[in-house]
Amino acid sequence: MQRESRAYLWDIDRAADAIERFIAGLDLQTYEQSEITHSAVERKFEIIGESLNQLAASSPEFVQ
Repeated sequence: MQRESRAYLWDIDRAADAIERFIAGLDLQTYEQSEITHSAVERKFEIIGESLNQLAASSPEFVQ
């Protein structure tokens, strides 16, 4: 069963919100020194990328 485009957009939005929460108040040096934060942000970007790939495949009208 194929997911609706809306579900991929929701995943992207939630992942972006999480990234904002993870890095709130951090400067670059603190971010770079925090392996946990760095890994969490990286994972959310992976989710965004995969959701964009799935969205492009299932709803090509979103891709220009």
